[in-house]
Amino acid sequence: MKTILVIDDHNQIRENIVEILCLAGYNAFGAEHGKQGVEKAIKEKPDLIICDIMMPELDGYGVLHLLKKNPDTEHIPFIFLTAKAERKDFRQGMEMGADDYISKPFDDIELLNAIEVRLKKVDIMKTQYPAGEKGANELIKELKGSGMLPLDPDQYDSERLNKKMNLYSEGKRPKYLYYVKSGKIKTFKVHDEGKEYITNLYSTGDYIGHVTLLEDTNYEDTAEVLEDAEVIAIPKDHFLQAVYNDMNIASKFIKLISKEVKEKEERLMRLAYGSLRKRVAKALVDIHRKFHVADQAAQNIDISREDIAQYVGTATESLIRTLSDFKAEKLIEIKGGKIKIEQPDKLRNLLY
Repeated sequence: MKTILVIDDHNQIRENIVEILCLAGYNAFGAEHGKQGVEKAIKEKPDLIICDIMMPELDGYGVLHLLKKNPDTEHIPFIFLTAKAERKDFRQGMEMGADDYISKPFDDIELLNAIEVRLKKVDIMKTQYPAGEKGANELIKELKGSGMLPLDPDQYDSERLNKKMNLYSEGKRPKYLYYVKSGKIKTFKVHDEGKEYITNLYSTGDYIGHVTLLEDTNYEDTAEVLEDAEVIAIPKDHFLQAVYNDMNIASKFIKLISKEVKEKEERLMRLAYGSLRKRVAKALVDIHRKFHVADQAAQNIDISREDIAQYVGTATESLIRTLSDFKAEKLIEIKGGKIKIEQPDKLRNLLY
C-alpha cells in the first residue's frame, strides 16, 4: 500500500484529502504545518507528498527546499496544492523540483489522477529495462501509456511503405522518431565485402530511431521494410522536447543508451565465438520475441531464410542445414516454408 503525506494548515481540507485517499486505497496521513510536514516526511519517507503553498512559519516552497536537500527525501514525488494559479508560481515550483500542481478548488478525480500518474512514474523509473534500444523502446511505450510522454502517434500522418522500401539510410541525419503502426521492418549494415548484417527487427507497436535522436548522431544502419508497413513519423523536435521536459525521464533514457555499447559487444562476441547452432537458436528465439507472437496457434516465424541468416551472421546454406538439424531434433517444425518453434526453452538454453 502506497503512503501519502498531506501537508496543509487548513484542518478541514487536510482531513478531507486524507479521507479521500484512504477510501481510494492509500495509506494517507496528515501534517498541520510545514515544519511538522518536514519532520514526518523525514521520519516516515512516504511514497508521495501533497503540500499546500500558503502556510505560516514554513510555506510549501520552504518544505520542498528542505526535502530536496535531504538525500532520504529528495526523490519523493511532490505535488503542490494552491489557490494561486499565476504562471510565475507554477514556474517557481517546477524550477525547485515540484512534480505537479493542483489548483484549489479541485475535484476528487483530478486529485487521484495526478497521484496515480506520479506514482506510476516512480515505478517506471525504478523498473530495470533491458539495455540499449530494446529497453528504450519499452520505456517509451510505458511512458506513453501512463500519459507521461505526451506523444500520440495518431496525431501525426502515417505513410504506407511497400516491401523492400527504405525508411532511412545509413549516414543520413535523423529527422523523425518512427512508430510502426503495422508491418515489419529490419535495420542492417553492409560489410566491406557487400554482405548484410541485420542489427535489429521491428514490428507493430515499436518505435524506431530514438537512440540516434537522443545521441544526436547520424544513422549507423539502414532501415528496410520486410513486410508491407504503415509508419508514422513524429518530428524530432516533438520527441526531444517531450523527453527533456522531465530530466528524470531524460536521465533514464541516457542510462539505457549507455548500456547499449556493452550489449552490442556481447552480441559481436557471440557472433565471433559462439557455435552456429547456439547462434541460430538464439536468433530464432529473438525473432519470435521481437515480432510479438503471442497466439499459441500462430507461432510461425514468417521471415525469409536469407534475413535469418543475416541476423545470425552466417551463410544461408549453413542456416538451412542447422534448421534441418533442429527439425530432426523436434526443436522446431517447418511447414510450407514457415518455421514454428516447438521447444523455445530448449532452444534458448542450447548447450552446444
